[in-house]
Amino acid sequence: MAVSLSFLLYATVAAAVLSALWLLLRYWQERQYRRRPYVAPVRNDWLLHQPDAAKAPQHRVALLGDPGAVATDGTDPILQLLASWQQETGPAGTVVILGDNVYPVGLPAADSAGRPAAEKRLNTLLEVLRNFPGRVVFLSGNHDWNKGRADGYAYLLRQEAYIAEQLPTALYLPPGGVPGPVTVQLDDDILLVVLNTQWWVQNGARPASDSKEPFRQLEQLLNANRHQRVLVAGHHPLYSNALHGGKFTAKQHVFPLTTVYKRAYLPLPLVGSLLPLYRKVVGAAEDMAHPRYRKMRRRLLRVLHQFPNIIYAAGHDHNLQYFHRYGGHYLVSGAGSKTAFVQKGGNATFVHEHKGFFSIDFYENGEAWLRTLEPNTDQNTPEVFRQRLLPGPVVAPPVVTTSLINESVSGA
Repeated sequence: MAVSLSFLLYATVAAAVLSALWLLLRYWQERQYRRRPYVAPVRNDWLLHQPDAAKAPQHRVALLGDPGAVATDGTDPILQLLASWQQETGPAGTVVILGDNVYPVGLPAADSAGRPAAEKRLNTLLEVLRNFPGRVVFLSGNHDWNKGRADGYAYLLRQEAYIAEQLPTALYLPPGGVPGPVTVQLDDDILLVVLNTQWWVQNGARPASDSKEPFRQLEQLLNANRHQRVLVAGHHPLYSNALHGGKFTAKQHVFPLTTVYKRAYLPLPLVGSLLPLYRKVVGAAEDMAHPRYRKMRRRLLRVLHQFPNIIYAAGHDHNLQYFHRYGGHYLVSGAGSKTAFVQKGGNATFVHEHKGFFSIDFYENGEAWLRTLEPNTDQNTPEVFRQRLLPGPVVAPPVVTTSLINESVSGA
């Protein structure tokens, strides 16, 4: 018995030492790249490639996600950058707000104590968009649905009505909280498709719909528009090297409560690793690992993987990420007002833990270029990444007649 106890003690100590060494190594590695732009080695030559400067874009799309915590005193760097983008772009442009438009819980009821602060944040964003001569499209995210709680549908409808009243020219899509898809023709051969991804992960009331039917409609829609350049927008990412994709920092293993509140430095070594493990394997309601999110993601990717050169844009994770997977382009542009850890490498071509947003420039020759826009006081600082997404004239590939709705898709 004594031998068994001694072995158990030594094994526990050894496990603790190995865990501590692993965490120290992880922490050291993270310190080498945290908040620095990462570009995959195969794209290290990105600075050598750029669109023809002599040609103006046919249409530009700004993809701004998670702006719900912008500064309301006129000093917000993202809103200043967005205003500059709007002035440069003019009417041949579209601003897509990718959800989580008001933190922390969307737009509360008129008699709620949190209503004035929420209105102030939302009004600050609307004011920047008010004089833009192009198109403005709003999506909803989990925070706009009261963080996915059972009464979130009422929050969604309230915010949609408020934006319609304050900025009547803006589109809030899909309307009424339905899952979609809905389309907006941005230009002659440029189509925006909007999905309400929160519908699939939402608790409580929501508009009735067959959960599989939107994917069938999306497949039919994309098949019918193979001659166009298509941008699909939803709040939830389909690939991510960040929190909702199950990626955590070494600090979060030791201080797991900081994932909820950044100043909650209560050390819980070893035990603290259970939370990252849970969110990676089981998942909170807004994580890729959660059963509802996982099912939605799997079905959506089964459709999108059929269509080469599809562009899918999302927010949700508070950073900038670009993935080129199965011939498609997958963006995370959720750094509109907050930033959070994003792991380099893996399947990512580019990641950066920094405030900013992506812009896509569509050209008449069929090209589409991704630009990374970040606020910086040093005007001589070059952009941190750009990428040609579409190479030239759109050529319709052979029509796929067999639905892939029931085939499998690999994970993130």
